Amino acid sequence: MVYSASENGNVKYLGNKIFPACDAINNRKITQEYLDQRFASITTDQMFYHLSQIDNAIFQATVEYFIKRKAQWANLPLTTRMISSPGEVYAGQTLDYTTDTLPVELPNWFDTNKRLFLAESSQFYLELQLMIPKIDQVFSIYNSFRKEEADYTHLTEFQHIEYEGKVGFEENKQVAIELLDYIIEYIGKNNRENLEYFLSEEDIQDRLQGISNNLEVLTFKEAMDILYADTKDEKYKEFSLKNFGSWEEVRLTEIIGKHVSVEKFPMLQIPFYHAIAEETEDGIPLAKNADIILAGYRETVGAGSRIIDKETLMKKADIFNLPKEDYLPYLVSRDNENYTETAGFGLGWQRLVQWLLKMPTIVDSTVFPRTHLTPNP
Repeated sequence: MVYSASENGNVKYLGNKIFPACDAINNRKITQEYLDQRFASITTDQMFYHLSQIDNAIFQATVEYFIKRKAQWANLPLTTRMISSPGEVYAGQTLDYTTDTLPVELPNWFDTNKRLFLAESSQFYLELQLMIPKIDQVFSIYNSFRKEEADYTHLTEFQHIEYEGKVGFEENKQVAIELLDYIIEYIGKNNRENLEYFLSEEDIQDRLQGISNNLEVLTFKEAMDILYADTKDEKYKEFSLKNFGSWEEVRLTEIIGKHVSVEKFPMLQIPFYHAIAEETEDGIPLAKNADIILAGYRETVGAGSRIIDKETLMKKADIFNLPKEDYLPYLVSRDNENYTETAGFGLGWQRLVQWLLKMPTIVDSTVFPRTHLTPNP
């Protein structure tokens, strides 16, 4: 466990070998002074060496795993007119609530007068890459940018490990879990010294158990029912992700005592491209998606199946008020004779490191953190 959910709504950090416990890590502010002091010790603090070795191992393990799966590397752009989480930008007057975050918008792109963004996911382009004949699986490791202030589990710029394949929902989820297990096993075999710098032997053994043997699957409705039974707070009776944040994710895994895959979220509160799994008795569409929440921590993998038919995709585009011209390559992809149903996931690199090493904040989980503050050095 990295965190514990306190009764007062705070999140307690439980500590590791180099960072002490903290009763309310969620209230810790990321300051420029802290970032400057942290970098000043890069030549003297052994932490940076061990952290960089863990990063290197994650890269090697990820590439090795996908090579074994025969998934191809995809070289993709970082600038885009198609943002994968457009609710905050385009659907603000259409949807009551969305978990989408604002993308980073570039001020101009020569003289095109078009809105241009830094990618917050490679998902669109991974899907389009699969339209190339004879390519069935692709992956990428790229930077993602989101216009949100950094806190204990969020960075403004971070790295995503992303996968897309001509696979169904369950197989896609299994690929994500296998990748997590592969990375953990690889680090256990090759980076014991680096783990020992941060973790006790008990914590190392806990991490090396992996994910697949200790994972509970719940629907979002079941997760909210569990939280209501635990807290008796009426807000958990509302079927909405606005009441499912960091405290709830930590607490849910505490109650279950395992990693948790939460599935079938309210369709209109998450990125618009997710396929429909089913509808509730009240007619609320549920997404064919899953968030994998690591025990005592937060969601680290987001996975889902994509909308197959163009008609449904166009209806969703209308609901999200998307500019059709900008999204045209994606919208018409379903007309292509090579189009096949796909599913994919994104794994947050720094979140995996934060959970693995029991780091207090995500800023501490990378050598050069990028926050809402001045990007220096």
